[in-house]
Amino acid sequence: MFFPLKDKNPLKVIRFQAVTLALISINVLVFLYTNHVLDEHERLSLFLSLGMVPASLSGNAVLSDELYLIPALLTPFTSIFLHGGWMHLVGNMAFLWVFADNVEDSFGHIPFLLFYLFCGVVAAMAHLVLDPASQIPLIGASGAISGVIASYLLLFPRSQVTSLFGFVPLRMSAMWLLGLWIVFNVASFLVAPTGGGVAWVTHLAGFLAGLAITWPLRQRIRLRLARGQARKHQREREAHTRLVRRGQMPEHEERQA
Repeated sequence: MFFPLKDKNPLKVIRFQAVTLALISINVLVFLYTNHVLDEHERLSLFLSLGMVPASLSGNAVLSDELYLIPALLTPFTSIFLHGGWMHLVGNMAFLWVFADNVEDSFGHIPFLLFYLFCGVVAAMAHLVLDPASQIPLIGASGAISGVIASYLLLFPRSQVTSLFGFVPLRMSAMWLLGLWIVFNVASFLVAPTGGGVAWVTHLAGFLAGLAITWPLRQRIRLRLARGQARKHQREREAHTRLVRRGQMPEHEERQA
């Protein structure tokens, strides 16, 4: 697959992707705690307690008392913030950093957070339906991030994204890049629906959840972004005018849009 590095898609409404940064920070801090503070037994116990165990939710198994930290119904939420290894974490956070800021810009801070959590929970529920007897805890933000990917693809298909393919950086439109992501995930799901250590169905379910939410809102979001862009340009013009009046910038100086 590929590793996203950056996109050429500036923010139009919000000034900073506060929720995206908060989510990345929480994921990193939780990972450092679970993987570098806890010992192996404590880490696995925490994954069983806070990861989503399908058999526990479906009633096919019951966690022992020492593993019961929160009600099983809450684990689809908590599982989103757990990661098993550095590659798992870094891969997910790279996708979140590159694509989530513009989706946060599109929805607004709090609606984006709700969107993210909803996609993650839908993804976890899809895994539960597909493999209800599994006693392996589901962990990771992939389902939630897949929803972000779907929204970005729908709203910014022509945005240019630079990614690493192996060690080679390539830039292509989001439509082609994320199209490759879809093909890879569908093929992987067809080959191993419940095996291989990756719950591919969570990626696809999170993606479909993101599409389902974004599609009916796309026109409203595009209007929000257009208005935000207009306000941004107005602020820039006002700032330029103030600088000209103060004599800090020649009136004829050109500016790049």
